[in-house]
Amino acid sequence: MKILIVSATLPGPRWGASARNFHLLKALARQHTVALLTVINDTEMSALDDLRLLEAFTQHVQTIPLRVQRAKRQRQLLSVARRRSYLLNLFILPEMQAALDAMLARERYDLVLFESVLMAGYRLPAGMKVVIDQHNLEFEIVQRTYEQEQRFLRKWYNWREYRLLKRGELERCRAADLVVVTSERERLVLKELLPGQSVEVVSNGVDLETFSRDETAEEMPHQLIFTGTMDYHPNTQAAVFFAERCWPLIRRQIPDATWQIVGRNPPPEIQRLAQLPGVTVTGWVPDVRPYLARAALAIAPLLIGGGTRLKILEAFAMQKAVVSTSLGCEGIAVEPGKHLVVRDKPEAFADAVIALLQHPEQRAAYGAAGRALVETTYSWERCGADLLRALERHCFHEGMRV
Repeated sequence: MKILIVSATLPGPRWGASARNFHLLKALARQHTVALLTVINDTEMSALDDLRLLEAFTQHVQTIPLRVQRAKRQRQLLSVARRRSYLLNLFILPEMQAALDAMLARERYDLVLFESVLMAGYRLPAGMKVVIDQHNLEFEIVQRTYEQEQRFLRKWYNWREYRLLKRGELERCRAADLVVVTSERERLVLKELLPGQSVEVVSNGVDLETFSRDETAEEMPHQLIFTGTMDYHPNTQAAVFFAERCWPLIRRQIPDATWQIVGRNPPPEIQRLAQLPGVTVTGWVPDVRPYLARAALAIAPLLIGGGTRLKILEAFAMQKAVVSTSLGCEGIAVEPGKHLVVRDKPEAFADAVIALLQHPEQRAAYGAAGRALVETTYSWERCGADLLRALERHCFHEGMRV
């Protein structure tokens, strides 16, 4: 089979959505011929190692530089004026459409896989088989943002965006041959909204060899870590929430506690957190593992979001204890009290962090349980096999197999 993958980020083994795209692409390439069309930003243009990795197992990699766009607020206001969803049109670029048209004219592909429904708005030839890999149910994130927001204008904007986005997202999913989601919860949500649609679960995973306990690293006994792409609103909100509602309580009990916020593109509200005692904001780092290795405890204080959190799976793989909100670990097959600690109120969250920082034996027990869970359930090899089986069931008939 010849498969064309269309992505909004350069697939690479290190971060979030890029890691999912990379490992699923790699799994597909083991049995099929795979080409990639991707947007690439300034940071990714320097990721030559990632490009070389991709070129080793793909037939062709076509990159489209991300052009400088208007400021985000200006684009959002323009979407309001045009009565269009901001998110549904964010990644629809004329240059990508032209490149897609050229690739499909030059080569016959049996299937187009869109990494995210936000990429699935491009024009394709009639009869082309389409799969959408839903990293999140995007409308859920905006709905949850609307429900959490207190300021009137922002609340109104997110309510409006949620309604437009949900309608458009479901239309794109309805037109696909198969929709892939990251958890059984999301599969049930989407099946209720689209009863006739084929929806399969391909969970997020972790590279168990790359992310493993570093016995040579010196763990800092009172150090916390929060990882992720920091200009992603759920992560921004989580860090600010923890800084305002939990961090002062923790420092009162453990004055030498430190907290590292590790991830690319920290917006001003995250950069300002570095002014707090004990807090470091790293920005982009080439490898998150040394930071995880030195941390005593990982946190996931998310109040909004969707999909499943790779940050938790990576912490588990490195045998780190985790404190999370219920939403932070949503969709992952965890047992609270065994694999991690789950707390939703800020005072209870802070108390759980304090207790684990003060009891290394409990942290070790959680770390061991988390590692055992990802070994049995969340390896990328298992996730890739699930995707291959889903494509076999819904997209490939006997005469199309190679």
